[in-house]
Amino acid sequence: MRRLPFEDPVTRAGPLARTVAVLALLVTLFAVVLVRDPRAEAGPALATLGAGLALALVAVALALFAFVRVWREGARGLGAAVLGLVLACALLAYPAFVGLRALGQPALTDVSTDLDNPPAFSRSRAAFAARDGHYTPEPGPPARTGQRAAYPQVAPLTLDLDADMAFELARKAAVNRRWQIVEAIRPGGRIGNGRIEAVSRSLILNLADDVTVRVHPRGDGARIDVRSASRLGGHDFGANADRIRAYLDEVANLAIAVK
Repeated sequence: MRRLPFEDPVTRAGPLARTVAVLALLVTLFAVVLVRDPRAEAGPALATLGAGLALALVAVALALFAFVRVWREGARGLGAAVLGLVLACALLAYPAFVGLRALGQPALTDVSTDLDNPPAFSRSRAAFAARDGHYTPEPGPPARTGQRAAYPQVAPLTLDLDADMAFELARKAAVNRRWQIVEAIRPGGRIGNGRIEAVSRSLILNLADDVTVRVHPRGDGARIDVRSASRLGGHDFGANADRIRAYLDEVANLAIAVK
């Protein structure tokens, strides 16, 4: 009677982790393409993205289970488990970073440099169409209190330039930030404010957020206020504050260059 050669046990969790991770990658890439398509509805597209990330979490769990079997039983399948874990972690790295960052931030969707008198979003037909019929409601006192505590550095920019020059720099900075400018109204005299209405889109998902810029003439120059609001979700993960800071830094750098 012939003796069968001894074979090491094989864990199916390793190859399965690799397969699920590849599937998660494909679903996530498809979702990103879908979200970036302006013709697609944001809700179903984001749900597809969430499904891809959920599959990545399943792949991580399977890979860890495979590691346990390899460690305890010397089972084969380590390479497939490692590949699955690497792919899944690569997909989850940025969402995990954003989520961890959001833990220390209030759930805000609307940030302004002026908490007492925030710049109002335009109600013109062109602005309304550019926002897909969306109008940002005014946040209540708790939201403004939360912003004051979380982002004390989000403040107006005062320039010792005349209002027309400040407006031009504000408009150029919006162009440099690749915002879609919907309206650009110059300051009218010493008391008439200038206004720039724009739509900003996120780099990866191309999601639209609304921005309005107010240029207020002053006796010693001009004051620039910015308000940025998200259209989707109940938490902006700090994106609006980051957008305002980056924009005002751009304006300040342009102002230094013209002096």
